[in-house]
Amino acid sequence: MATTKRDYYDILGVDRSASADDIKKAYRKLALKYHPDRNAGDKQAEEHFKEISEAYEALSDAQKRQAYDQFGHAGMGQGSFQEGGFGPGGAAGFGFEDLFGNIFEDFFGGRGQRRGRRPQTFRGVAGDDLKLRVKVSFKDAALGKTIQLNVPKEMSCEQCHGSGAKAGTQPITCPECEGAGEVRYQQGFFSIARTCPKCQGQGKVIGSPCQTCHGSGHVRQTKKLEINIPAGIDHGQSLRVTGEGHAGYQGGSPGDLYVLVQVEDHPFFQREGEQVMCEIPITFVQAALGTEIEVPTLYERVNMSIPAGTQSGKIFRLRGKGFPRLHGYGNGDQLVKVIVEVPMHLNASQKKLLEEYAKITGDKVNPMRQGFLDQMKKLFGA
Repeated sequence: MATTKRDYYDILGVDRSASADDIKKAYRKLALKYHPDRNAGDKQAEEHFKEISEAYEALSDAQKRQAYDQFGHAGMGQGSFQEGGFGPGGAAGFGFEDLFGNIFEDFFGGRGQRRGRRPQTFRGVAGDDLKLRVKVSFKDAALGKTIQLNVPKEMSCEQCHGSGAKAGTQPITCPECEGAGEVRYQQGFFSIARTCPKCQGQGKVIGSPCQTCHGSGHVRQTKKLEINIPAGIDHGQSLRVTGEGHAGYQGGSPGDLYVLVQVEDHPFFQREGEQVMCEIPITFVQAALGTEIEVPTLYERVNMSIPAGTQSGKIFRLRGKGFPRLHGYGNGDQLVKVIVEVPMHLNASQKKLLEEYAKITGDKVNPMRQGFLDQMKKLFGA
C-alpha cells in the first residue's frame, strides 16, 4: 500500500503564504534538530531529515514552489529528490555554509577535529592610510607651492627590518596551523576553515621579539616630506601621496598619505570656481567722466579703463587673471565690481558747484532713473 506524502508546508511548519526567509529559517531549525550527525543510529530521525530536505528543495525554488502550489506533489515530477543524497555539498545537494551560515558551534558545540592544510605563502597585510590637513594661503593655492611636512607615522623597524623578530632570529612556523594561516575543523562530512587564532592568519609567530619594536615590526617616527601643492587647488580638495602612509605588516605594502588642503581666506579677493572676484571703489567724478584705474590681480597690477557714465555695481572682466584650471588648460577670469562712492561731507565750494550742476540739469534725469520713474507710473499711476 502506497504511503501518502505529507504536505511540504506542514512538514516545515509554515503557512502557504510564508516568505522565502521564513521557509529557510524553518528548515534550518528542523535540520539542526534531525540531522543524522546529531541522531546517530536513529533511522526515524534520518527519514525525517530526508523529508524536510525534500520539502525545502521544493519550496526554496520559486518555480518548483509555484508548480507545487498549483499541482501538489504531482507537479514535482519524478526524481525531484535524491534519496540519501548527502554528498559533499550537504543534504540533497544544498551547500552547508549557504544554508546554515556560521553555525558550526550549534552542531558540534565548538568541538571538532582540527586539521591543518598545506602551508601557503603569506603576502603580508597592507598598512593603513594616513590623513593630514594643511593650510595654504589664497595666493599659494593660485600659484602653487612646494611645502615641507613633518609626518608622524608607523615605519618599518630598522633593527629587525620589519620582521618583529630579534636580530639573528627569524619568525617561526605557527605550531597551531602549521603555517597555513587557518585551521580547519572536521566533523563527519562537514569541514569549516577559520583564521588561525594564534598567528592571526600570518602562518608565523615571533619566538624572540625584537627589543626595539617589541615584536610589532613597527616604530613610530616622524618623516620629512616635500609636498607639491598644484596651482589651482581648491579648499577641501585632497592630494594622494602613494606609499607614504603607515608601513605594512610582514612585507605588506605601505598605505597612502592623503593631504587635505584648506585654503585661507583673502582680505581682498574671493573665489568662485576658477573665477576671482573683487570690489573697487571709484569716485562720482571718475564714474561720470571716465578714467583709468590700477587693479591688483593674483599675478600683477594691471590698468583698467572705466568708461564715462559707469554706474555703481558695474562688473568688468579681466580675462585670464583668475585661478588656473586644475585639470585643464588656461585660467579663469577676474571679475571687478566697481562701487561708486557718494561724498558724505561736502565743503561750501563743493556744495555750491553741485547746486549749480543741479540748476543746469533742471528736471533732466539719467536713463536708469527715467526707467525707474516710468515703471512707477505704470504700477501706481501718475
